[in-house]
Amino acid sequence: MDSVTSEQRPALHSTADNGLKIVVVGGFGVGKTTMVRSVSEIRPLNTEETMTQAGEGVDDTVGVAAKTATTVAFDFGRISLDAHNILYLFGAPGQERFWFLWDRLFSGTLGAVVLVDTRRLADSWYAIDRLEHHGTPFVVACNDFGGPAHTAEQIRDALDLADEVPLVFCDARSRESSKQVLITLVEHLQSVVAQEPTPQPIPEPAP
Repeated sequence: MDSVTSEQRPALHSTADNGLKIVVVGGFGVGKTTMVRSVSEIRPLNTEETMTQAGEGVDDTVGVAAKTATTVAFDFGRISLDAHNILYLFGAPGQERFWFLWDRLFSGTLGAVVLVDTRRLADSWYAIDRLEHHGTPFVVACNDFGGPAHTAEQIRDALDLADEVPLVFCDARSRESSKQVLITLVEHLQSVVAQEPTPQPIPEPAP
């Protein structure tokens, strides 16, 4: 399915007053830039650079040998949930040499999408580890690259996912599919908040 071009998308509504930061993370070449680009209402900011011979022997291109460009900082896009609430989307770089940027991108993040290529599941372990380290709620989205079919149970076992972490399948090229991933994340965040214990009032000191 062709993605919708940014020129067809609306400007930010003047009543928007609540911005929520979301990070899209995952291994090298799993489709993070594609997802941000497909779902963003604005022309997304991309920091893609052409891959050169300088990266040979540094970047692991197994399974993505045809890739010619790579994100070197982050991607940025935006999508409105309603007239007052918007999501700011940050796509993190996938190569190991840029992982030092992740902790800064996670600062102030409400939640995250871990985008997965099921042909290279091991590439997702670092992203999941860092999110769990930061205590950031996340969902796992399996991007369709046409590889061997895996059941949700097989993927959960391979990634050692907790039962409460949502797992969905998507096509990052499709705006509607990517939007459903974000909706799943927002619903998950709402359930996490609902399960948090209500703060108990501090008792008044005895006279």
